[in-house]
Amino acid sequence: MQNDRDLGESPLEEAERLQLAARAFREFYAECFWYLRPDLSIDASVLPEIVRGLRLHGGRRGFLLAAHLCP
Repeated sequence: MQNDRDLGESPLEEAERLQLAARAFREFYAECFWYLRPDLSIDASVLPEIVRGLRLHGGRRGFLLAAHLCP
């Protein structure tokens, strides 16, 4: 999941953030998002919950991904 574009220094556009959030949701589902529906539609309204879950339960990788999901 991790590549240079995902964790680059430049801020991500909203579409890129949503794509990254969807991949993180699938990858970290069992650890961070087990209480949400597995077929949850990822849009701007759920980004705060994705960030919260990654920060709390995603370990170092999840914490770093959460930082890139914030605008």
